[in-house]
Amino acid sequence: MKLTPEQRIQLHGFNNLTKSLSFNMYDICYTRTKAEREAYIEYIDEQYNADRLTKILTDVTSIIGAHVLNIAKQDYDPQGASVTILVSEGPVDAAPQGFFKESPGPLPETVLAHLDKSHITVHTYPEYHPDEGISTFRADIDVSTCGEISPLKALNYLIHSFDTDIMTMDYRVRGFTRDINGHKLFIDHDINSIQNYIPEEVKELFDMIDVNIYQENIFHTKCKLKNFDLDNYLFGYKKEKLTLEEQEEITERLKLEMDELYYGKNIINRDVVGIK
Repeated sequence: MKLTPEQRIQLHGFNNLTKSLSFNMYDICYTRTKAEREAYIEYIDEQYNADRLTKILTDVTSIIGAHVLNIAKQDYDPQGASVTILVSEGPVDAAPQGFFKESPGPLPETVLAHLDKSHITVHTYPEYHPDEGISTFRADIDVSTCGEISPLKALNYLIHSFDTDIMTMDYRVRGFTRDINGHKLFIDHDINSIQNYIPEEVKELFDMIDVNIYQENIFHTKCKLKNFDLDNYLFGYKKEKLTLEEQEEITERLKLEMDELYYGKNIINRDVVGIK
């Protein structure tokens, strides 16, 4: 395919392919007391409140060149937040060179192009286990567009907007459009992997797995942070305050949590000692 903007396929009517990106991230923390768990949830709610999330989604809107029609936002009690942005877009007349290629999108300084229809949503889920000392912050972001440009161009900015230990990304193209001869088009751009939209310096930080169904235009990528430093997972103190045995036990518990989120299943064949 690999068409330049000047060589784009002439369509019968407008491009009504629906392209949806789901970006799911996890931040994991060890909180050994009830007070630490409550402080972590309070910290997350402050860092990723509805106003901050609205700023992130507004930047995404700018990146894909859309125009905000309506914003609905809500901070929840006891925790969590949601934002939904409805946007309108115009036709793509002068997309920059390389916009249709598999490559990372920009950070939000540049408005790139206009689409046809879109909505963007985010929901956050701070939670903790009452006994095991693991607190987890999850954010789910969905960017859905109809038109020529893929929402994957917003992925680079989304990755840079959150501190992530685990990421899962899904991209799907649905429906069809027609060229001027009536021939159905079920996808209008080349794509080999979601990984091609992630910068190399980011990919070097993560272990990554693809599960793609090319014939159905369904693409899935999941990522787990490679390097582990216990100091990055303790809330309000450093590992020097712990005994070596405590450090080992907490490390094992955190890595187990990360593996279960990464592989999407409970792992029961590890001997994890309870930590008080």
